[in-house]
Amino acid sequence: MHPVDWVIVVAFTAWIVYDGLKRTKDSHEIEGYFLAKRSIPWWAAGISVMATQLSAITMIGTTGQAYADGMRFIQFYFGLPLAMVILSWTLVPFFYNSRVYTAYEYLEQRFDAKTRSITSLLFLLSRGLSVGAVVSAPAVVLSLVLGWNLTATSLAITMPAVVYTMFGGVQAVTWTDVKTMTLIVVGFFVIIVTAVLGLPEGVSLGDGLAVAAATDRLRSFDFSFDLSNQYTFWSGTIAALFLFCAYFGADQSQVQRYLTARSLPEARQSLLMSAYWKIPLQVIVLLAGVLVFVFYTFNPGPLIFRAAAEARLRSGRAAEAYRALESEFDATFTARRQAAVELASARASDDVARVSAARSEMRSRESAMQDVRARATRLLRETEGDTSFTDVNYIIPTFILTQLPIGLIGLLIVGILMAATDTIAAELNSLSTATVIDFYKRRMRPTATDAHYLTVSKIATGVWGLFACGIAVWAAELGSLIEVVNRFGSFFYGSILGVFILAAGFPRATSNGAFVGLIAGMASVAWAATFTNVAFLWHNVIGVVAAVVVGLAVSVVDPARKTGVVTTR
Repeated sequence: MHPVDWVIVVAFTAWIVYDGLKRTKDSHEIEGYFLAKRSIPWWAAGISVMATQLSAITMIGTTGQAYADGMRFIQFYFGLPLAMVILSWTLVPFFYNSRVYTAYEYLEQRFDAKTRSITSLLFLLSRGLSVGAVVSAPAVVLSLVLGWNLTATSLAITMPAVVYTMFGGVQAVTWTDVKTMTLIVVGFFVIIVTAVLGLPEGVSLGDGLAVAAATDRLRSFDFSFDLSNQYTFWSGTIAALFLFCAYFGADQSQVQRYLTARSLPEARQSLLMSAYWKIPLQVIVLLAGVLVFVFYTFNPGPLIFRAAAEARLRSGRAAEAYRALESEFDATFTARRQAAVELASARASDDVARVSAARSEMRSRESAMQDVRARATRLLRETEGDTSFTDVNYIIPTFILTQLPIGLIGLLIVGILMAATDTIAAELNSLSTATVIDFYKRRMRPTATDAHYLTVSKIATGVWGLFACGIAVWAAELGSLIEVVNRFGSFFYGSILGVFILAAGFPRATSNGAFVGLIAGMASVAWAATFTNVAFLWHNVIGVVAAVVVGLAVSVVDPARKTGVVTTR
């Protein structure tokens, strides 16, 4: 990057962190450190909820996926507004009125300590894995900028977030989220404007979108009912509804955000903000990725969007084969570009038959382009022995670093880094909270000073940060990062949500029923993931159904139910 961009990165990042820490109050007390003494206004808590989701993964993984796959990922969010409404009137009142620090404390109040512990443990595992994927997104960017390996860049990103979380607590995280969210949204508009301005003279935005439509990248609805298809209307409205109910209703990283609100009505409002704005924001995110595809349809781009890997191919034993693929790629790009120009010209002529022929030719040329890229990927995998290699997470970073003007590059890098830092900080804060409150304070040291618990929480933050670094190096090679995070979550979320449904919705459910139901839900998801090709979004439904059905069945025959051991306080 240019020195001007580095100045912007350093100065802007320092200001955001300083201003967030300056706003921190009462972080020397447990309630102040973990819940900001329930003093955060609803709009700030709501922005923090959205900022935790709209992370660097969104800026890199989701846009990269849109480049490769188009707008159909928007279906994933169709169930979100309904989930927010359901949670606002069900679990949110339970949590807020219970005056708990973690969602899992409520399970002990309703059931028993073992149900609380295993549910919290599952949260720690799922969120610990997910925060590693969050780290990997900006680590990809820094590896391109600095030429470091992913381990070094993961540590460089995580350690500042660890220190920031240790000192700032949830207040620093929340107020920094507000500024970072603004920067992220501006960043997406910068990407969109840059991509549109990069179109050739005579090619309009409408022409570019027509090119995207010809390759099915504007397709937003798929009504086929195929359980193996990841993104359809039905998976987005049914399966994703369960995922979002679990994520926002049973995941401490989200519950902790709205528990900081000043009142129950404000807690509800903070959650409903996502119901109004998440889908429009996601449309902007995906549109940015689609328009970057359009940009590279008319402008030359790399065969492989990972410069270091491409350089190794050019100089390694497969250099001759790769050069042949590059020549084929150049010819295929030229043919695809001509097809795109013809489609734009056909649209201007209002000749229906010509437009139809141009669309068909565009689809054919795009298919040929994808075939060349697929063969290049296979060559790299075979040459380096890396069977999981993918460059989808390098597409948007490459565009930012090579196409944006000086100054805006720095601004976008700040956006990515701060989005990652905020999300990492929020996740680490929630992991630390659950570790200390649900395990250390509950089982090891029930009585101690606030200063002691805060010291332990800071140690826990550091440990989880190191764990995230290890996961980040692995997750970066697993494919689209947004899918990686949701895969991790979907393995656990359904079963956890099932336990909360038993707790809040079935007064006759027993602690033993909830515990066995949770185990049955996890076992059912593990079986489905291992022995079927059911898409991971449906794992949430499987987990919920199994946990609730088995939990209720066990509760009917549970001796504890007859002896009055179960409480519902």
